[in-house]
Amino acid sequence: MLYLGCPQWGSAHWKGRFLTRDCTNTQMLGQYAQIFNSVEGNTSFYADPSPETIVRWQQSIPSDFKFTFKIPKRISHQAALLNVTDDFKQWCQLFSPLFPYIGSVMLQLPKAFSPQHLSRLADFLTQFPAQLPCSVEVRNLGFFNKDKHEIALNQLLIKHNVDRVMMDTRPLFSEAPTTEAIIDAQNKKPKVPLHVISTGNSPIIRFVGCSDLPNNRAFYNPWLGKIRQWLSEGKTPYVFFHTADNHDSPLLARQFMQDLGLDHPVLQPFLAEKESKQNTLF
Repeated sequence: MLYLGCPQWGSAHWKGRFLTRDCTNTQMLGQYAQIFNSVEGNTSFYADPSPETIVRWQQSIPSDFKFTFKIPKRISHQAALLNVTDDFKQWCQLFSPLFPYIGSVMLQLPKAFSPQHLSRLADFLTQFPAQLPCSVEVRNLGFFNKDKHEIALNQLLIKHNVDRVMMDTRPLFSEAPTTEAIIDAQNKKPKVPLHVISTGNSPIIRFVGCSDLPNNRAFYNPWLGKIRQWLSEGKTPYVFFHTADNHDSPLLARQFMQDLGLDHPVLQPFLAEKESKQNTLF
């Protein structure tokens, strides 16, 4: 199974382009889930949803949909994984109704989290519920030198069957900062080397595309073969598509799947396209 998605499940800019024109905020997840089978749940990074919201999310998706929620930044960034046992247990309890629909819980570590802090990560991984898949994204360059520090990180992740998130920002940084959206994205996204490795069963790619969609092909063409390889090995890849402002992320995902040559709902007409076609009949 290949899971495909975007870094969000709704945007006002998607109304009338991908989602229906009259789509409300509470309807966005349900409509998004008709196009994609996964999503980066970035909202959990900034704030905890209410239990009622958790239930509404669960009721909005089909049974084969998978979230990849981020661990709150108060745990990963502010506390830097120190003395977070109780907080993490409470967070897991809050999200437990969604456990069957979680493809991975993503731990995004800040740039300041260096190889000298690896023991903290080792301790934290032992706190994960057995039924909850985990992935880790590192941003400190000390983990990208192909030396003992990177080897230690990869071995730790392999030991716990944890996926190392691969952040591919090459397309984003290949274009000139000519718009506010590109400037903002280049300031926020990490410019780290791309090391392709699968340390668990569900390799995760976060692909940050450039504005000219066809120009992304030069960057993602090697991923096509790698994904086919992982699928042949029985792995379950996740690929999430970003653009500088995410206005065209669904179009980038569709182009990618057309080139990959595998069937996926993103290749079907978007809800907005169906709506537009129906309106032309009357």
